[in-house]
Amino acid sequence: MKIATWNVNSIRSRQEQVVNWLQDNSVDVLCLQETKVVDEDFPRSPFESLGYHLYNSGQKSYNGVALFSQKPLEAVSTGFAGVLPVAEVGDLDEQKRVITGIIDGIRVVNLYVPNGASVGSDKYDYKLRWLNLLREYVQSLLAEQPNELCICGDFNIALEDRDIYKPKDKNHIMASPAERQALQDVLELGLADAFRKFTPEEGHFTWWDYRQGGFSRNRGWRIDHHYLTSNLYKRTRSCRIDTTPRKLDKPSDHAPVIVEF
Repeated sequence: MKIATWNVNSIRSRQEQVVNWLQDNSVDVLCLQETKVVDEDFPRSPFESLGYHLYNSGQKSYNGVALFSQKPLEAVSTGFAGVLPVAEVGDLDEQKRVITGIIDGIRVVNLYVPNGASVGSDKYDYKLRWLNLLREYVQSLLAEQPNELCICGDFNIALEDRDIYKPKDKNHIMASPAERQALQDVLELGLADAFRKFTPEEGHFTWWDYRQGGFSRNRGWRIDHHYLTSNLYKRTRSCRIDTTPRKLDKPSDHAPVIVEF
């Protein structure tokens, strides 16, 4: 089985690129982030014509997540409130950032973690609250389901300095100690980084700024991840970053990451 994650930075802008990529990469599940479209306007037919079942949770101009699957998914839910009590979730489902479903005993959780804007800002506090609730969400999934978990998406966090072309100070967004610890708290529930199983060295990234020749100079960040429960991690045969779409005209600033079991 192959599961891919890709922040497409607008599915309508990148529709043709995603169709072409799927024709060249027949993945079982594709997890998209930052689709930036309400559900009724999602361009379904080009992907359904390739044989994919579509599940999406979107909003106008911002955020949005989707799952494409070659088989119908089971137990699909969107938002934290699909698993946690509404009162506990509060305002953290207002932005469309979470979708999950089960395929062949594997629960795929597709996330678009808030960026946080800048350390100490209101958006940063929101990000930390969101990550704290994510831990409760994952803990509930592990408690109620016997399925293996593949939690993937755009985490907007470089967990270690080797995940950045140049280490940043503690006040840099996506690399601050509080963000890293909040994500580490989630991983300590029993999840491991699929990419690092095969590629321990630095210099491998999934996001490059459009400005200042970020991609051509490989000044990137590895912020798109697949985190797996232990048995699934043991079964993993590969995890790779496909930089090919990033070389196209008007690409997303992220590259797909594909894990294979």
